[in-house]
Amino acid sequence: MANRTVKDAKNVHGTNPQYLVEKIIRSRIYDSKYWKEQCFALTAELLVDKAMELRFIGGVYGGNIKPTPFLCLILKMLQIQPEKDIIVEFIKNEEFKYVRALGAFYLRLTGTAIDCYKYLEPLYNDNRKLRRQNRQSNFEIVHVDEFIDELLRNDRVCDIILPRIQKRHILEENNELEPKVSALDDDLDEEMPSDEDNALEKSAPERKSKADRLKRRSRSRSEERKERRPDRKREDKDRERERERRDREMRDRDRDRRMRHDRQEDRDRERRRDYYKERDRRRY
Repeated sequence: MANRTVKDAKNVHGTNPQYLVEKIIRSRIYDSKYWKEQCFALTAELLVDKAMELRFIGGVYGGNIKPTPFLCLILKMLQIQPEKDIIVEFIKNEEFKYVRALGAFYLRLTGTAIDCYKYLEPLYNDNRKLRRQNRQSNFEIVHVDEFIDELLRNDRVCDIILPRIQKRHILEENNELEPKVSALDDDLDEEMPSDEDNALEKSAPERKSKADRLKRRSRSRSEERKERRPDRKREDKDRERERERRDREMRDRDRDRRMRHDRQEDRDRERRRDYYKERDRRRY
């Protein structure tokens, strides 16, 4: 009874909301200590207090697949299905960054494509750091804007398969979504020099102009590093996936080699047994 979805819950993407989490992970969450002790009889009002106590995000970890408290609260939200206004307040919460991450992940699971782009894209301006626990139980640093980019681009985040959403350019072509306005555009406009600025720069000392150029160059490099950061993470994932594929092929080849060796030994054993039987028969 404690693990059932509330009676008045609506289907999400045509299915029970809890089924958005895979069955194996869902059963691990039901058996976890945090779910039994901290999530029992949890309501939407009490969920806020539990969300404020979060200290890291993550999916499952360890060899026996233990769920993190972040993942347990996600499943609890799918079970009780809080109002959309509560989720929006989670996302707009600027004081507690893990509450914001919890609301953003739940909205990405249950919301429409328009809601995802409408409420999650403004979080690209949040550069605060988050602690994330990986499958090896180690903690790593990820920024809020990186986490939001993963939610909008990747197929799996925190070991949960995310529902597919429409591409942004398709919604823009159908006039369902306004064109994206980056917060960096204002900074670039401010950095573009006017005619008066050019005149002042010409009259200013050469040392000041060099310092300004160095500042702009360092700022552009930092922005480029920030843009390349998701690509680097995807490249690391691709390399890790390729390494796992090679290891799996090597294990398969070793297994086939051992099987061929065993079959050859069995055939040799049969031949020796037949030879000795024939020799004994001729002798006697």
